[in-house]
Amino acid sequence: MRFSYVVRSLSLILKDFGLVVFIPIILALYYKEVSMILPFAAAGFLSLFLSLILHRGFRLADIADTLNDIKRSEALMVVSTSWILISVIAAIPYALYGMSPINSLFEAVSGITTTGATILENYDIPRSLMFWRSFTQWIGGMGIIVLFVAILPQFAVAGRQMFFAEAPGPTEDKITPRIKNTASVLWIIYAGLTVVCALLLWLAGMPVFDSVCNAFSTLSAGGFSPNPLSIAGYNSNIITWIIIVFMFISGTSFVLQSKVLAKRKLSLFWKNEEFKFYTISILVLSALLAIVLCIKQNYSLFHSVTAAAYQTIALATSTGSASEDFKLWTFDAKILLFITMFLSSCAGSAGGGIKITRIIIVLKFIKNELYKILHPKAVTAIKIDGKYIPTDVIRQTLFFIMCFIGLFAISCIGLAVIEKDITLALFSSISAIGDIGPAIGREVGPMGSFNGLHDISKLILIFEMLIGRLEIIPFIVMFHKDFWNIKK
Repeated sequence: MRFSYVVRSLSLILKDFGLVVFIPIILALYYKEVSMILPFAAAGFLSLFLSLILHRGFRLADIADTLNDIKRSEALMVVSTSWILISVIAAIPYALYGMSPINSLFEAVSGITTTGATILENYDIPRSLMFWRSFTQWIGGMGIIVLFVAILPQFAVAGRQMFFAEAPGPTEDKITPRIKNTASVLWIIYAGLTVVCALLLWLAGMPVFDSVCNAFSTLSAGGFSPNPLSIAGYNSNIITWIIIVFMFISGTSFVLQSKVLAKRKLSLFWKNEEFKFYTISILVLSALLAIVLCIKQNYSLFHSVTAAAYQTIALATSTGSASEDFKLWTFDAKILLFITMFLSSCAGSAGGGIKITRIIIVLKFIKNELYKILHPKAVTAIKIDGKYIPTDVIRQTLFFIMCFIGLFAISCIGLAVIEKDITLALFSSISAIGDIGPAIGREVGPMGSFNGLHDISKLILIFEMLIGRLEIIPFIVMFHKDFWNIKK
């Protein structure tokens, strides 16, 4: 790994992120929140200063601006370090507003990783800071690196390594031959859908500021809302169903969406195996939950269907916002919600979690292995959408699942020991590593806050949120000695 290439890439990313941090200052001026100008200015200038230090201090002028020959290990290092540094910088406005360092980092990481878990108990905070919460989710939803691959000419070719290092899914589908163009197309679709969502929410009666913030959080599969009661606080079935539709879209592959738009064939959705599994799973779980709510909670049929559809999609896509306080639901309903947390969204979407493609690969692998037990001489292969899945992809998928379950179990044990609450530990752990957001247990329900947890518990959840958003691999690979073979 060539350290100079890593530093050069980080310098470019921090420079542009520093400019992004200045955006909330516009709102601070508009809403006359003069006290918030300094926190955002300090964060922005720190990012720019770090960029300058990295560039000048390490004498990177002799490194090619294009960085075209960056290697996979270097890309993994850039991605992991970028998310950590940007999370710290994103925490500065919270810290300067008056939050504790741990709480500031928790809220920033939860935002940038689109987890949506919050430490806020009092929502009477400046609007510019409330905007920052949702805006960080929107930036992180499509991916920080994907954003900079789209806008930085230096990553025209090298961006491929970082593009897939940020979201190392089982497949590497692309839309256009150039990865920069692919990143640009994805961001155009993402931004376009966000605008449409905000407009529809506004037309449905939501205030303009809330419409923008909730659109950011919905398309990013984040879940932060300026309303302390989340979407339930707006008390509108129309708003609830608008959010349901756009949450479903955010959990669908943006690559697939671009293909449907380019070819103008809606049938491409149903020809996609992952999309079918995703849709059918949500419909089945929603139907089961609706039945439970209708029978056990005595909800009306429409109320049951609406609440079930919302919470199933919110948790499956890792959006995590709430139309109901499901902490008050029956044990049967909570079990269904817990199962839904492991469902996940499609690869190439804004959602977190295991990803549907990996679930399909594992299920087909199990089916093939059972068949081979009965027919030892049989030669089997795994196919998705008619394409053979290479053996190394299957192996990496199984490795990912093992790491995901292992880290979930370890963090769950740690949280249970610290908090003395197994329910809280189970739901909080899967919520953090799946970047889902809300949990169940004491005060951390969908309308609650994580503020009451021990600081060590918060650090465990911060770690889970980061590695969950990067899909574990970029962090795990750092434990191999060959990764740290530093070259000039």
